Parts: sequence; structure tokens; C-alpha cells
Amino acid sequence: MELLRRSLDQRGLSHRMHRHRVIEALNRPAQELGVLPELTALRPQLAIHIYETLPSTNQQAWQLIHQGHRAGTVVIAQQQSAGRGQWGRTWLSNPGGLYLSLVLEPNIAIAQGVLLTLASAWGIATSFQNLAIPVQLKWPNDLVSNGRKVGGILTQVRLNKLSDSTPYSISPSARQNIHQAVVGVGINWDNPLPENAISVRKLLPDPARERVKSLEDVTAIALRGLLQGYYYWQQQGTTSLVEAYQQKLSCLGRKVDVDGHPGVVAGVSPEGDLTVAMVHNEQETVQYFKPGEISLGYNV
Repeated sequence: MELLRRSLDQRGLSHRMHRHRVIEALNRPAQELGVLPELTALRPQLAIHIYETLPSTNQQAWQLIHQGHRAGTVVIAQQQSAGRGQWGRTWLSNPGGLYLSLVLEPNIAIAQGVLLTLASAWGIATSFQNLAIPVQLKWPNDLVSNGRKVGGILTQVRLNKLSDSTPYSISPSARQNIHQAVVGVGINWDNPLPENAISVRKLLPDPARERVKSLEDVTAIALRGLLQGYYYWQQQGTTSLVEAYQQKLSCLGRKVDVDGHPGVVAGVSPEGDLTVAMVHNEQETVQYFKPGEISLGYNV
């Protein structure tokens, strides 16, 4: 038992992140972090907060916001005791994985909240692909490779009404603007994995192994990727973002079953809905699905 305890302690120490190493990684040339050439001149100002254990990095980010912290605040946890994915699903957050949250102040219509998730996921996937790491997107918020989950995004927002103090998941039916947002990111690196998951470490091609050696490197890639997705959307507009997102969509052209009727995933609408081409009684139609209304599952 004592030998096992020491082994676990040593494993925890091997995964301990260091703030100065994260900052060093963030200061590397942007192209080494997978940033698109047109966005390499951007130099984001980030305030990094690292904790050994948190219930949730998103929860801690909201607490810092209530204390007066602003956009650019980053919360990182070595592990989470109550991590959550979309729709309240448990996100296993053992040491060795990346668990971070970034505070943004986008001032966008709440109906565009899902686009913030799409932009974040696309930006991170783009950074990985630019480093020859084969990561694609599973609508709306997952990073995948060969049908296995690499990571995921959880976006929470607060409206611009002063009386609003409780963060909550995006509700497209609301009419107010999003004043503050926390984008949570979980990425597998050296943590224990379920059967349907895979880690970035396992996906590294030989040329990338010299650039991506540590969890701090993955942190820098994820943060710069997340921000490049956000800036790309703000600069190029929704149409360009959705087109770029679709190019990385792993399920494009995939056959699905909707209420017993066959369909094919056709893409993503400008509102961020999944579009499915349906055939019923020899009639072709297009249906639109919001997050949570259709499940695409995994290959394993």
C-alpha cells in the first residue's frame, strides 16, 4: 500500500504545472503554437492562475470575475473534483490532463453563444492541425481524432444586466447580450482515458515531438488556439467561421437516423445548428438541430 501511495504521489508531481513554464511556452513564436500566419501579430495579455485542485475551473473563473478580474483571466487546475462537460455530464479530470478556463467579454447576442463555442473548438483544432497533429471537430464542442475524443469545450455566459450574477449555460431563446463568458477547455495529455478517448501525446507525429513536450506546451497551444478562433470570428465574420468550421467537421457526410428516418449530416447553419439532409417518402428536406437535440456518438 505504501509503495502504491508513493507511486501515485510521484505521478502527481510529474504532472505539476508551473506558471513560469506556461508563460515561457506562450512567449514562443506564434507559428510554433499553430497560430495562423494572419494572426501571429496578436499578443494577448493573459493573467494565469494555477491551482493544484479545484471543483471546476469554470466555477473558479466566475469567482474571480466577481472579485473584479477581467477578460484574459486564465484558470488552470492540475485536477478537478467536479468537472462538467456539456449538458451536465461528468468530465473525468485526473492529473495529467489539461483543465483550463478563459474569461472573455464578447458583447454578442446570446443567440450567438453557440458560435463562441464553435470558434473556440475550431481555433484549437486549427492550432493542432497546423502542427501536424490530426485533430478534427465533432459538432458542436468536441475535439476528436479517428472517432475518439481528444477534448471538449464548455461555454458559460452572463448577460449584461447588472442584476445577473449567476452563470448558466447558453439559452438561445434569451434576447439579451452576452457581457461575460467563461470558456472551459479539457484536453487529454497524460491522464487515464476511457475507451472512447485518445490523448494528444498519442497523436504526436515525429516532427511535433520537439515542439510539444509538456502539459505547459499543450496549454499554450490551447490558449493561443482558443483566442485565434475568437479573433478569426470577430475579424472574418460568421460566414467565414462556419465555412472554416465545416472543413474540420469529422461527421460531414455521415449517415444518421432521426426518428427512424435516414439522413446525412450536411453541415452547420450560420446560427451554429447542425444541418441534416433527410429523405422521407422520397422527399428530400433539410432539418436543423440545436445542441442537445441530436446525438452523433463516437465510433467506439
